[in-house]
Amino acid sequence: MKVGFIGLGVMGGPMAKNIVKSGHQLTVHDLNAEAVARLTEAGAKAAKSAREVGEASEVVVTMLPEPQHVRGVILGPNGVAEGLKKGGVVIDMSTIDPYTSQEVGAELKKRGIDMVDSPVGKTSEHAATGTLTLMLGGEPEVIERVRPVLDCMGNERVYCGKLGMGHAMKITNNVLATTIMAANTEALAIGAKCGLSLETMLEVMKTTMGNNAQLYVAMPKKAFKGDDSPGFMVKLAGKDVRLAVELARKQGFEPFVAAGAQATLDRATKMGLGERDTAALLFLREKELEIKVRPKTA
Repeated sequence: MKVGFIGLGVMGGPMAKNIVKSGHQLTVHDLNAEAVARLTEAGAKAAKSAREVGEASEVVVTMLPEPQHVRGVILGPNGVAEGLKKGGVVIDMSTIDPYTSQEVGAELKKRGIDMVDSPVGKTSEHAATGTLTLMLGGEPEVIERVRPVLDCMGNERVYCGKLGMGHAMKITNNVLATTIMAANTEALAIGAKCGLSLETMLEVMKTTMGNNAQLYVAMPKKAFKGDDSPGFMVKLAGKDVRLAVELARKQGFEPFVAAGAQATLDRATKMGLGERDTAALLFLREKELEIKVRPKTA
């Protein structure tokens, strides 16, 4: 298929590379020239604008940071909608709110263009191997039409419902995962300040309801090794939690726990850690409290 891809960041770059590896004709666009160069070296063609991507494609994938970026790239001046022909499909794989997705999809429908939302789960490692979890929203027949593209990027697909429900699921997942991570950091800091070792805390928590994948899978890979190189960046985690808080308030209730996690992430961003991995939250606590949570070998 003739596929376009806009947004070649930590996740989007490897996802796009898997599309071109699978034999599709790929046209890409990103504000980062180095990211574009990596894809052209892999066999993709570069476009100067979102509109050019649309003109060259039957299906356009977007993987962008914020709702306003998705709206602007797709519907704005020189955007995808100005280039994509009737019968084309936009697959938005960003993490945004369902309302924006539904509004953009309704505008595209007026132009004869379909839309699917398919945010992803798992990590950049899974993006590289094409084994992401895809949370799908939209009309089933449209999803089936673009399945050859989706199959390049994920091996687990969950149909969540109408357009926007994929994004609703992603926000629901990410607010839980990120809140658990922030809670882990705070709990470990309390224990370490009392004099407990990380080894002792982990030995106990793995036998109790305190056990969670963030504590025993994610944090040992990054935080416990002293590595805060960009993976899931603090600013993006904060954005996802903010979207969840806003979504809850639109639905008429106050998300107290999520709001606490948002405050933690916003504070870290204001302290200059926005571009670092969320592992930096642990290092920040260590510095402020003059403790060491991590093993001495880290």
